[in-house]
Amino acid sequence: MGLEKFLFYLFAAVLVFAAVRVITVRNPVHATLFLVLAFFNSAILWMLLEAEFLAIVLVLVYVGAVMVLFLFVVMMLDVNVAPLREGFINYLPVGTAVAVVIAIEMALVIGSGVFEGTAFGSPPRHGADYSNTEALGSVLYTDFVYPFEIAAVILLVAMIAAITLTMRRREGVKYQDPSRQVRVNRRDRVRLVKMDPDKRA
Repeated sequence: MGLEKFLFYLFAAVLVFAAVRVITVRNPVHATLFLVLAFFNSAILWMLLEAEFLAIVLVLVYVGAVMVLFLFVVMMLDVNVAPLREGFINYLPVGTAVAVVIAIEMALVIGSGVFEGTAFGSPPRHGADYSNTEALGSVLYTDFVYPFEIAAVILLVAMIAAITLTMRRREGVKYQDPSRQVRVNRRDRVRLVKMDPDKRA
């Protein structure tokens, strides 16, 4: 076993361990940190496959922005996870079935010979002037331009739906009106009362 294959199995094992801990750990902050570890190991695996651009994007976008946001949100919400974990065992059969289906699909894809010479064998070597970003953009905007545009539309619809859900009015929730706050007047907020002094003393 060569060094590259050893590193692949090592980081893949850490990735699987971190992914399992994300769904089994009880503390949501720990789950977020394990997800960061999983993203880091995925980036390392992409580096081994000479996909440097994807690895850097994964670290910068997901680890540097999205996961930090998740971590702060989870820490600020202080979610009570005890009721959420009570029915965890009830979802175990469905989760196991989904995991088995995913494992079978991955085995079929890997065993089909599509990745021969790239995933578990020796990857193709490129010259020093090879640009991974240029090759990705060339394939993305030529062969897969329609799936790329469909994915962009789906993400746009999801973003609009998320904004719409957050803008709906809920009963029993206090809202701020910035226009009223700007137009506030001292006479509406403060009342000066003149009282006679107490002469009983």
